[in-house]
Amino acid sequence: MRLVVTGEGLVADERRRLPGRGAWVHRDPACLVKAERKRAFPRALRVSGPLDTSAVRGVVERLATGV
Repeated sequence: MRLVVTGEGLVADERRRLPGRGAWVHRDPACLVKAERKRAFPRALRVSGPLDTSAVRGVVERLATGV
């Protein structure tokens, strides 16, 4: 799944159409947790400071459960 930073923060780009630099993560909650722990998103997206991943977490959990 592609993730991008918008004015609203870190969001899931499910259609892979949003402009800007993107970072990729598996649709697995464990992969998201590992990327957060390693602070991979600010580095991959070239932004300073921490990013709020709550919106992305909701999408990943929805996709993982198949709802």
